[in-house]
Amino acid sequence: MERIETIDQLKTPCFIFDPLELERSVKGFQQALAKHFKRSIVGYSVKTNSLPACLKMACDMGCYAEVVSHDEYELAILCGCDKHRIIYNGPMKSKETFLEALSNGAIVNIETKRELEWLKELPTDKVFPVGIRLNVNISQVSPEDADGDNDNSRFGFSDETSEFSEAIKWIASLPNVELAGLHIHRTSHSRSIRFYKASVGFACQTIRKYSLNIDYLDVGGGYFGIFPNKPTYEAYSDAFHEVLKVYDLQDLQVLVEPGNGLVASCFAFLSEVLDVKHVEKDLWFVTTDGSRNDLDPFFRKGSYLNDIEYNYERGIVPKQVVGGCTCLEYDRMFTLENRPLLSVGDRIYYRNVGAYTLCLSPLFIRYLPNIYLKTDGAYRLVRSRWTAKEYVMNNMY
Repeated sequence: MERIETIDQLKTPCFIFDPLELERSVKGFQQALAKHFKRSIVGYSVKTNSLPACLKMACDMGCYAEVVSHDEYELAILCGCDKHRIIYNGPMKSKETFLEALSNGAIVNIETKRELEWLKELPTDKVFPVGIRLNVNISQVSPEDADGDNDNSRFGFSDETSEFSEAIKWIASLPNVELAGLHIHRTSHSRSIRFYKASVGFACQTIRKYSLNIDYLDVGGGYFGIFPNKPTYEAYSDAFHEVLKVYDLQDLQVLVEPGNGLVASCFAFLSEVLDVKHVEKDLWFVTTDGSRNDLDPFFRKGSYLNDIEYNYERGIVPKQVVGGCTCLEYDRMFTLENRPLLSVGDRIYYRNVGAYTLCLSPLFIRYLPNIYLKTDGAYRLVRSRWTAKEYVMNNMY
């Protein structure tokens, strides 16, 4: 693959992947867990960033691939992830991949009632360990971290009704299946230590209530990564251990599935100014070849970490609204006040944009952009941009 020496030579719009930053994040969480737990697993959340180059590197660093559909399961295998080093979650499992994953020793956390039925189709000549997801209502488990009066969840089996107890009874009735783990993934907007202490405590209370003899606790994801004045990986690990020790469960294997905490910081996005319009006395609109879809597919952020590279210095103007390349009026990223006027060819470098952006960006007006790997002070292409040729693949017309 062609080596590109400087960032100025990259074709915009594009993502830039820094594998050293991924390694820092992965090792940071692995070491934090190892401080307290003899057995632990960091799962790479494929739904958060499914770039094959990133997924393969994470698995090579010791991560398990955490997948939530049969498509992601097949992607992980195509990218070289070992079949027994997969965490299989979510309601979109196919029966074929569900049974295959269990047969190959993957960690499978049951999410739906149909999966309970599928267990009957496993071979009877060995015992298969399975996990089950417990429903977590944040309003009840950690009210201070709840989003609204009833921050309930549509995932997992509820112990508020009889569904959780019925599910574990069903598993216990099968001679070739054993309940090996509890999955409690739930994300709060606060991502606070308090929330994780409360949710792990809720899991421990459930384990004690039903006298469950399990091997692992999958705490799920939703952690902060590198941000200053926010909880660290070590702080989360300390919290897990503190609560588990109270219930004499500190010997459980602990699984985490950090998405944003692993991949946000190792991706950047580079775009270029296409046009500048002076539309009101004190207002200029700047059009770039990127889009808010590339940076913030949930359209929730109010600001972005960015650096601007001017071709040359120009005069200060009162207000510039920087927008994207789509035809949508609300495709506006940020506002500059009392800054030099941007012009065609200037570039904007956005940092910490690796979470969900690559997976959720739509094929709207402009197709998928290039992705470059930053390595040894240079760059190489690891995904070519989609053109109309890629878009029409597998179409019949």
